[in-house]
Amino acid sequence: MRSITIPHTIREYWNNTRSPEETCKLIADLYIRNLAISLPEVSIVIPAYNEGENILRTLLSLCSNQTAMPVEIIVVNNNSSDATETLVRACGVVCVNEIVQGITRARNTGLSHAKGKYILNADADTLYPRNWITQMIKPLANDPKVAITYGRFSFIPVGKTGRGAYFVYEFATDVVRRLNKQFREEAVNVYGFNSGFRREQGLQVDGFDHPAGTNEDGWLAYKLRGKGFGKLHYVTSAPVWTTDRRIQIDGGLWKGIWKRVRRNIQ
Repeated sequence: MRSITIPHTIREYWNNTRSPEETCKLIADLYIRNLAISLPEVSIVIPAYNEGENILRTLLSLCSNQTAMPVEIIVVNNNSSDATETLVRACGVVCVNEIVQGITRARNTGLSHAKGKYILNADADTLYPRNWITQMIKPLANDPKVAITYGRFSFIPVGKTGRGAYFVYEFATDVVRRLNKQFREEAVNVYGFNSGFRREQGLQVDGFDHPAGTNEDGWLAYKLRGKGFGKLHYVTSAPVWTTDRRIQIDGGLWKGIWKRVRRNIQ
C-alpha cells in the first residue's frame, strides 16, 4: 500500500536541522557503527554532480539502515563545482572523482571501485528507508535465478505539485509497470536510484554501457537477463523517496506526463 503522506522517518532526514558539520559527524558515526564494520559484502554506488544541497540527507538515510551485512558507500563525484566532495569526505565515505561527465561513466566508475559481492544503485537526491539494504539484497542472496532487483519509489515535492497529485500519479505508474511486466518489457521499470545486482555479473555484461536512445539502468537489467543470469525481481517492501526535480525540469507534472506518453508511443 502506498502512502499519501511522507513517512515520519523520511521527513526527519528531509527536515534535518543540524549544521553540516554536525550532520557529517553523525553520518560518520552511523556509518562505522551500522555499515562499515568489516570487509564489504554490499557496495552502494551514488553518482553525484553538484549535490551539496542533497547528499547529506541521502547519506544520513543510508547510514541509518539496519542490516547484518557489512556495507561500503562509494560516491562518484562527477565534476561537481560545489561542496559535494568536501562533504562526502567529511562523512568518512569513499569519494571517487570521475572527470568524464555523464551518468553512465559515473556508474561504471563506481562499479569498478566496488568491493562488495552485491551492488546497490542509489542517487544523491533520494532518501532510503531503514530496511532498504536488506530488502533489496535478500532476493539476490536467496535465489540464484534473480539477476537484478528493483524497487518502488514515491516523490517528495520540491515544486508546486502536492503529494495528493503525486499519489494519484504513482498509483497510475504502478499500473503501467504491471502492464510493462506482462505485455511489454519489464526492464524499463528499473531505475538507477533503486536497484541491485551481483557485481561479477554486472562486470561480465560491461556494466552500464548501453546503446544510444536507451537508459543505462534498464539496459543493464536487459543485459543481465539476456545473459542468462536470471529474472528481474520487483521489491515493494522498501519504497524510497526521491525529489521531483526532474519532473519540474520537464515543466511540471502534467507536461512531464505528456512527454513520457509521447516517448512511450513513438
